[in-house]
Amino acid sequence: MKRIAAALVGALAVAACTPAAMRPAAVGARPVAMPTGGLEHVVGQDAAGLVRLFGQPDADVREGTARKLQFQGQFCVLDAYLYPQGNAPARVTYLDAREPDGSTIDRASCVAALTRRDGGQASGRR
Repeated sequence: MKRIAAALVGALAVAACTPAAMRPAAVGARPVAMPTGGLEHVVGQDAAGLVRLFGQPDADVREGTARKLQFQGQFCVLDAYLYPQGNAPARVTYLDAREPDGSTIDRASCVAALTRRDGGQASGRR
């Protein structure tokens, strides 16, 4: 019994010395919320609201109750993901943005470019 206790104490001592980067993440940890600065006019919109902001989408993809509307401009491509909450219409809960070549671009900058009169293709579709 003493050997088991000694082995357990030794194992715990070694585990305490393990760098934090090597320790597994805590179970049930909450995901970090993505910043939405500059996106207030888009997050929470329904599909009709997005069409008012950007014009007709370049792609409209549906999978089950989820929907992705894609808007392409001269400077960027914006993917808006809409999900329903209960019986309410689907609304934007997440946005993804990239440059036409696939490079990373700030989401708020892309939204600004697409909503500017001279910014994106959407301005010509109004």
